[in-house]
Amino acid sequence: MTAPAVVCIGLGARFADTEALASIDLTVAPGELLAVLGPSGSGKTTLLHAIAGFVPVDGGSIEVGGRVVAEPGRSVAPEERRVGVVFQHHALWPHLSAAETVAFPLRFRDIPAAERPIEARRLLERLGIGHLADRRPDQLSGGEQQRVSLARALARRPDVFLFDEPTAHLDAPLRRALLEEIEEQRRRDATAAIYATHDATEALAIADRVLVLRKGRVVQVGPPIEIYEQPVDRWAAEMTGPASVLDAGVVAVAAGRARLTLGGVEREIDCSGIEGGVPLIRPEWVRLGGPFEAVVDGVWYRGARTEYRLDTGAGRLVVSESGRPATDVGDRVGWDVERAHLLPAAGSHPDL
Repeated sequence: MTAPAVVCIGLGARFADTEALASIDLTVAPGELLAVLGPSGSGKTTLLHAIAGFVPVDGGSIEVGGRVVAEPGRSVAPEERRVGVVFQHHALWPHLSAAETVAFPLRFRDIPAAERPIEARRLLERLGIGHLADRRPDQLSGGEQQRVSLARALARRPDVFLFDEPTAHLDAPLRRALLEEIEEQRRRDATAAIYATHDATEALAIADRVLVLRKGRVVQVGPPIEIYEQPVDRWAAEMTGPASVLDAGVVAVAAGRARLTLGGVEREIDCSGIEGGVPLIRPEWVRLGGPFEAVVDGVWYRGARTEYRLDTGAGRLVVSESGRPATDVGDRVGWDVERAHLLPAAGSHPDL
């Protein structure tokens, strides 16, 4: 039976008096991509650096490829762990060419010195930058540098890739291109990956599972659809995308169905979550036109879609529809909703 790519049990890490990670439990299967989603300071980078061996652990343990590599008082050196790291800031050596940078980790695979330049150039060719093999970092664009960083990680042939917000400083077209490249290379090599990001769109698009992290603690973990459509609290909901919470009555009528009452109007809708909770509504679950009334107090044209903000009298509601704006600020409109997710009424929005 193949061992998991990564296992963390009760993982803890501290910096002076600050608890950076608290009792983290996670398992990453071979070939799986786990996205770690959280704001700045949530512990994403610390988690990746602990797995890579750059940060000592104060509690629990870490296994990579079935081998314990870290526990309190014991740590396997980073170069002896089968991990490939792609940093946010590239971390390329300024005096080495792209080919020399990619060739460096090949020495840990016992590849003969004469074959390392050949293998390095082959990896650069795979990423479409073979013609840049002799250039140093200061002669490369940001996207090209990040591809060199990815090639260096590929050269390790790791049990797991660790991506620390690798697209954070790239413009939108380069971000899309690099994400596609990462996904293609990972699937080609059937290698597990942990991808840290603060961008929910990235996390939901590329991950097999998403782990939501807040102040060093796991808030929720699950498939992207579950994380987005059934968040455990309001903070997790807002971390994963636009969300509206209304002060409206909701009464369950059958499994998966509930009656929403607002402004004297009742509507039966699809529903998930905790009975008696407050209704969370995503923008695409709503449409303009319907039995409920509201006043438009914001309109934003996004190109393919237009976003509206409605004052319902029971809270503000964000609506997203395809096409150009169909109404203006100040207009009174009708609206309807197809579904909602019920959040715990108490303690649903903890301090950040």
